[in-house]
Amino acid sequence: MSRFAEPQDPAFREMNTSLGFDRRLWPHDVAQSRAHARMLAAQGIITEPDRDAILAGLDGVEAELHAGTFPFAPDDEDIHMAVERRLTELAGAPGGRLHTARSRNDQVVTDVALFTRDAARSAQAQLTVFMEALVDAAERHLDWALPGYTHLQRAQPVYLSHHLLAWFWMADRDRGRFAAAEAACSVMPLGAGALAGVNFDTDRGMVARELGFASVSPNSIDAVANRDFILDYLAAAATCATHLSRLGAEIVLWSSSEFGFLVLPDAWSSGSSIMPQKKNPDAGELLRAKAPRIVGHLQALHGVMHALPLTYNKDLQEDKEHLFDSVDTMRLCLAAATGMVAGARFDRERMSAAASDELIAATDLADLLVKQGMPFRESHGVIAGLVRESVESGRSLADVAVPALGQDARAVLAQSSWLESKASEGGTALGRVREQLEQARARLR
Repeated sequence: MSRFAEPQDPAFREMNTSLGFDRRLWPHDVAQSRAHARMLAAQGIITEPDRDAILAGLDGVEAELHAGTFPFAPDDEDIHMAVERRLTELAGAPGGRLHTARSRNDQVVTDVALFTRDAARSAQAQLTVFMEALVDAAERHLDWALPGYTHLQRAQPVYLSHHLLAWFWMADRDRGRFAAAEAACSVMPLGAGALAGVNFDTDRGMVARELGFASVSPNSIDAVANRDFILDYLAAAATCATHLSRLGAEIVLWSSSEFGFLVLPDAWSSGSSIMPQKKNPDAGELLRAKAPRIVGHLQALHGVMHALPLTYNKDLQEDKEHLFDSVDTMRLCLAAATGMVAGARFDRERMSAAASDELIAATDLADLLVKQGMPFRESHGVIAGLVRESVESGRSLADVAVPALGQDARAVLAQSSWLESKASEGGTALGRVREQLEQARARLR
């Protein structure tokens, strides 16, 4: 018997069903159902023979889903209903008792919390591998000089190791954000029912322990309505993807003929359909383009949640596609970033030549005058005048500066001086970079 006298319009059925994308939740749905069945029997809500029949039926459902032989039916609205239908076909009447003291509202949000927890853990693991690749690359290129940039103009020279470690610390913060997203998934919603709780003496703590939750939600209304943990994951993913987009942009620049700082491995490059000589940094370009996609998913889910009345509304079905696509995209982006960093071949001579441009030592010359007693703003103007004279006359900065400032200027204009003078904490001098490497290795341990 149905509440409705007329069948659903086909267009509404297509709009309403989520099976096309939520079927990937099946491992979590089966695990949750097992824990729920055991709790129902332990509380005397169902019999032990019914529990055993349900568990055996769930084993069959799991085997079919894993093998790709699960018989989905035209009326399966989502993976949760599909699992319950097939369970009842395999287990008979006991299968129909599984949903006792459970609503699809708390069932679905629990599955999604389990999925999001796994995704946050996976992102942390991938970030750790990425961070290891950055540290390894930094150690291999410890004293390789290259220009540092502001406004994409040569600014001050740094060591490549120092530059690579900048990405390490960004990734370390990302890892912390994903850890916070994982922690947000630690409260179990199951047991909230549709919104008000259930009419049975359930043991939510028993189910939470089996599923690995730290606690249970204290308010049934909030439990059903809550999607904060998805927003937390998407926020972490959006920031991480934005960081990776900046790495991708530098890889694209550095691998270009104009820079020539690195050569990407073939495994992370593409060719041209018409120009045989091309080796395109497509993976780096895609890192740039994937970031706004994930940011868009975060914004879209904020739009879904905005002004949404409590408790469950069908709007919340839209949480999954934003989450699933972001998880998949994040996995690919981290794999690409790691592969490119680990496999990149840097051109030491090309970078060193670019870092030998005397003009990027101008700040060091200004600091020389400061050490001799001149106020910095005055020294800045003096050196700016010498730079202008150098550019306009076509002479080197040394040829202009040494007569004006004395032989101390010549020592300052030696490239190693530019790099090793930055000995402040967190600076690019080798001693400080070695300290950073120790700190980075400690973070990985």
